[in-house]
Amino acid sequence: MSIKQSSIDRIRHVSFFNKCDDSVFKTAVSGAFLQTFPEGTTLLIDGEPVDFLYFVLEGSVELSAGWKSKDTTLAILRPVSTFILAAVVMESDALMSATTLERSEVLMIPGESLRRAMRENAQFSFAVSEELAACYRGLVRAIKNHKLRDSTERLANYLVTQTARQDNAAQITLPHEKRVLAALLGMTPENLSRAFAKLNKQGVSVSGNIVKFDKMDALKRLARPAPTIDNHYKQSEQLDGKASTERQRGGHGTETDAIY
Repeated sequence: MSIKQSSIDRIRHVSFFNKCDDSVFKTAVSGAFLQTFPEGTTLLIDGEPVDFLYFVLEGSVELSAGWKSKDTTLAILRPVSTFILAAVVMESDALMSATTLERSEVLMIPGESLRRAMRENAQFSFAVSEELAACYRGLVRAIKNHKLRDSTERLANYLVTQTARQDNAAQITLPHEKRVLAALLGMTPENLSRAFAKLNKQGVSVSGNIVKFDKMDALKRLARPAPTIDNHYKQSEQLDGKASTERQRGGHGTETDAIY
C-alpha cells in the first residue's frame, strides 16, 4: 500500500525522527510501505530474523513470548508505537512475537534504510541511541518492579500509574482484559484476583474493567511509588510512542514499556 502523507507526518513525531532534517528522514524511511492487517495476524515470530522496523498507526499489537508450555504477554502497543528497534539496529533475531489484536494499520521501514541513515548522520544515530537508552532504563525499572515488590504492591503501583495516565483519581478503566493485565504484571489470573481482593482495604473496588478508588491516599501508602522504579506520566498524542523518552515512559511492563 502506498504511504499516505498523514502517515509519514505521524511517525515524524517519534523521538528519533522529530529532530532529524528532511534528507535524513527521507533516507531512513526509504522503501517503507503501509499495510493493513486483520485481527490475529502474526507480524513477528520469536527467534526469526528481523527485516523491518514496525510502527503501529491504527489498531493494537500484542508482543508476547513463550517457553515450553508457558506463554506471556510482554506489552500491548497502540498508536503511535514502534517496536523491534534494538533488533533492527543490531541486525539480530526477534526476542518476541508480535500479533495484531484487531484490524491494524502498520508502517514497515526496511532495517537497512534505518541503519544507513544512522551511519550517514551522527545526530540521527545519537537520537536512536537515546531511544534505546530510554528503553534500557525502562527495562531496569520493570525488573526492579518485579523483583522488589510482591504481586499486590505491583498491582497497587499499576493502578496509581493508571490514575496519572487517565487523569482521574476516583475511577479508571483498565486498558487490558484481566488475563493480559495479569501477564503484564507477572501474575496468574488467579493471583491477580487475589491481589484485587487484598486491595479492598485500600478502598479499591473492581467491576468488569472499571476500577474505583475510595481511599487513594491509602492505596498510595501501600504502593509507595519510588522515582527510581516508577515513572508516571499522562499520555498524549504528541508524546506517544514505544519509549519516546525515558521521562515519558513508565516502567511496569505496561502498554509500551519494554525494550524492543
